[in-house]
Amino acid sequence: MKNRHSVNPSVEESPPAGLHVLALGALGVVYGDIGTSPLYAIRECFHGQHAIVLNPVNILGVLSLVFWSLTMVVSVKYVGFILKADNRGEGGIFALLALLLQARDKMSVRSYGIAVLAAVFGAALLYGDGLITPAISVLSAIEGLEVATEASKPFIIPLTCIVLFLLFLVQRHGTADIGRFFGPIMILWFLTIGALGLAEIRQSPQVIAALNPWRAVEFFQANHLHGMVVLGSVVLCITGGEALYADMGHFSPRAIKLSWLGLAYPALLLNYFGQGALLLSHPQESFHPFYGLVPKMLLYPAVLLSTIATIIASQAMISGVYSLTQQAIQLGYLPRVRVLHTSAGHRGQIYLPEVNWAMMIGCVGLVLAFRESTNLAGAYGIAVTATMGITSIIYYLVITRLWKWPLWKAGLLVGLFLVFDLSYLGANLLKILDGGWFTIGVAVLLTISMTTWRDCRRVLAKIMAPRLTMDLFLKDIAQKNPYRIPGTAVFMSVNPRGVPVTLLHHYKHHQVLYEQVIILSIQVHDLPRVAPQDRLQVEEYGQGFYRLTAYYGFMETPRIPEIMALAGRLGLETTPSKTTYFLGRESLFTTGKSEIASWRKALFAMMSRNAMNPTNYFDIPPDRVIEIGAQVRL
Repeated sequence: MKNRHSVNPSVEESPPAGLHVLALGALGVVYGDIGTSPLYAIRECFHGQHAIVLNPVNILGVLSLVFWSLTMVVSVKYVGFILKADNRGEGGIFALLALLLQARDKMSVRSYGIAVLAAVFGAALLYGDGLITPAISVLSAIEGLEVATEASKPFIIPLTCIVLFLLFLVQRHGTADIGRFFGPIMILWFLTIGALGLAEIRQSPQVIAALNPWRAVEFFQANHLHGMVVLGSVVLCITGGEALYADMGHFSPRAIKLSWLGLAYPALLLNYFGQGALLLSHPQESFHPFYGLVPKMLLYPAVLLSTIATIIASQAMISGVYSLTQQAIQLGYLPRVRVLHTSAGHRGQIYLPEVNWAMMIGCVGLVLAFRESTNLAGAYGIAVTATMGITSIIYYLVITRLWKWPLWKAGLLVGLFLVFDLSYLGANLLKILDGGWFTIGVAVLLTISMTTWRDCRRVLAKIMAPRLTMDLFLKDIAQKNPYRIPGTAVFMSVNPRGVPVTLLHHYKHHQVLYEQVIILSIQVHDLPRVAPQDRLQVEEYGQGFYRLTAYYGFMETPRIPEIMALAGRLGLETTPSKTTYFLGRESLFTTGKSEIASWRKALFAMMSRNAMNPTNYFDIPPDRVIEIGAQVRL
C-alpha cells in the first residue's frame, strides 16, 4: 500500500488586509445590530406595557444600567476576553465548542455532554435571534414615520413587510457588491446618532451623573421588582454583542476592537445619554425618544437613514444564520441543504435558499403577529441573554480545561460575567408571556431536531459500518479475478476504513468491477478551514483500488469536482466522462432495536427524507450518479 500524500490540517491563510480597512468592514457587519439598538432600547424602558415612571431617578438609573452594560458586557467581556478564545482565527459558539473538544479527555462524559447540549441550545437561540432582529429593527425604524404624522400609522406594517420581502429577495445575489458600502453608511450612522446625542447632552449636562453606578442602585431601591422587568428592556442595548465573537473570522480582533472603541462605543453612549437628557427636559418624547432628538426638518431623512442601517443590521444577522447553518451541517447537527457560494473570492459568502425563505416567512409572520416593535422586545431579550450566559459557561470550561487557568482566577472572572448574564436572563424570564415564549419555543424545537439528527446519524453509521477489511476484499478479488469495466467508479463512504456497503452490493449483484475503483470519504475537522495543500490524502491498494480521504473544516462545503481535480494533481488521473459515482440511499424504518425513542426515529426519518440529495450538495455531475438502495431498521 502506497501513501501518496499525507495530511496535516491547518487553517487556510487569507491575504492580509489593512487594519483600518478591516475596521471599516467591521462597522458594516459586526456592529449593525448593536448599532441600531438606540432605535428601541430606551423607548422600551419608558413607553409600553412595562414602562417605568418618568422621573430623574429612573432616567438616570436606566442610563447608568445602559452605560455599565455596554462597558462590562461588550467592552470588558467580549472585546477584552472572549475574543481571545479563537479557533484558528474563527469565533462563535460552534468554534468555542470545537475548542472544548480539544480538552474532552479532561472532562467527564456527563460534563462534556451537558456542555455540548448547552452549545447546541445556544446555537438554536441564535436562530430565534436571527428571526427577530430583522423584524424588530426594520419595524422600529419605519415606526419613525408615525412621529412625523399620525396619518402614516396604517402604512407602517405593509411598508415593513415590503422592506423585509425585498431584503430576503436580494439575498440570492450575495453581498459582494453591496458589502463595500456597508462600512461608510454605518460610519455616517454612528456619527449622526453621536452628534444628535451630544447636542441634547449640552442642553441637559446633568445627565452625566448616570456614569455613577450608585444611580443604578438607587433605581432598584425605588422600583424593586418593576426595576427587574425594566432591566429586561435595558438589555436590548447589548443585542448584537455576540456578533463581535461570531464574526471574528471575517475581521481581526484588533480591527473589531478599533471600530468598537474608536467609534461605535462612544457614539452609542452619546446617543443613549442624549435620549436621557431629552426625557429629563421633555418627558412627552417618551413615545419615541430616538426620533425626538432629530430636528423636525430632518425627520424623514433620519427615518431613511435608520431604515438603511436596520437593513444592514438585518443583512449581517441573515449572513450569520447562513454561516451557523453551514457549520451545523458540517458538524453533523442538521441535514444537508443547498449551499450556493455567491462570491468566487470570498469563501464565507454563501446563500442557502431554503433557509432564506423560511426566515422571510418567519420575519414577516412576526411583524404581522406582534405588529409593534415594543411587542417584539419581549421575545428578543431571552435569545440574547441566554446565549451570552451559555458562552460564559463554555468559556469557563475552555480556560480551565484547555488553557489551564487556576480555578479561582477563572471563577472570579466568569463569575463577574455571569452576574450580568444571569441578571439579564432573569429579568427577561419575567416577560415570557409577552413574547419570550416564541424564542424559547423555537430554540427547544431546533435543539430537539439537532440532537435527534446527531444521535440517529451515529446509530445509522454503526449499522452501516464496513464489516469487511480491504485486505480480505482485495484477496478475494485477486482469487476470482472478475471482469473489469473500462472507466472509474467512485464509491462514497462515511467511514474512512474498510469496504463500503455500496461497493459490496455493487460487486455482489453485478459480479464486475471498474478498471479503477476509488473509495472517497469526507472528514470534517474541529477547525474552521483546511488549507488546500492539506486537503487530500491518497492511498493506493493495488489492483486498481484507491482510497481518497478529503479533509474539510466546519465552515467549508465539500465539492467533489474540487476533490477529483486535486487528486489528478497528486497523480490519480480520472476522466470526468468515464467516471461513475455510486451513492447509498437508505430507506429508514423505526422498528429497529436501538434505544432511541420511536418519536425521535420518526423525526429523523422525516428529516432524512427532506434532506438535500448528496448529488446536488456535493456538486456531483448528476448524469454520472448511480444510487444503491438499502433498507435500514433503526
